[in-house]
Amino acid sequence: MSVSIAEFPVTAKKLPVMESFYTLQGEGFHNGKAAYFIRLGGCEVGCHWCDVKESWDVNAHPSFAVTEIVDGALAYPGRLAVITGGEPLMHDLAELTSALQEAGFQTNIETSGVYPVTGSWDWICFSPKKFKEPHSDIYDKASELKVIVYNKSDFAFAEEHAARVSADCVLLLQPEWSRQDLMLPEIIEYVKDNPKWRVSLQTHKYMQIP
Repeated sequence: MSVSIAEFPVTAKKLPVMESFYTLQGEGFHNGKAAYFIRLGGCEVGCHWCDVKESWDVNAHPSFAVTEIVDGALAYPGRLAVITGGEPLMHDLAELTSALQEAGFQTNIETSGVYPVTGSWDWICFSPKKFKEPHSDIYDKASELKVIVYNKSDFAFAEEHAARVSADCVLLLQPEWSRQDLMLPEIIEYVKDNPKWRVSLQTHKYMQIP
């Protein structure tokens, strides 16, 4: 039986939502799980290979109340909510995550970590970028360190951040999609030589799903 978020005492804070959709998590530790994605607008990191650059302008997307966002998630059977962007931590996410958890969702976030962490999270995927320094508080909170490998210098970049996360943080190396043919063989050999790391692939792109 569906539960309406209107039953929970949540204030109607609004957040800019570029898109929300139900699909499979296509990468990282939770790869393959059914998930409701909430892509928030706004990002100042500026990755040149970003595949959702249309998310960068925080003012380009409609704002929705927390109640509306969670009601959208409740329309589907999966109870994993993934907050992504853009850079979702541009926004205070305490009310959204509280409402999602009250409604029975696991809350996961995908973040570059450049802002302080707000919200209550079951899983934090930290994906640092060279273009903007992460905030120091992300390192002891990260559940998963996912480094995008665009060229060979990114292995040293990955190790710099791996040295700062907690001992139980999952370490993942993922080829940038346009450079996959070139970098995946390099990643495979690197993981064989450095088995604390795992390989992450964008399986949703292989499966041609959102």
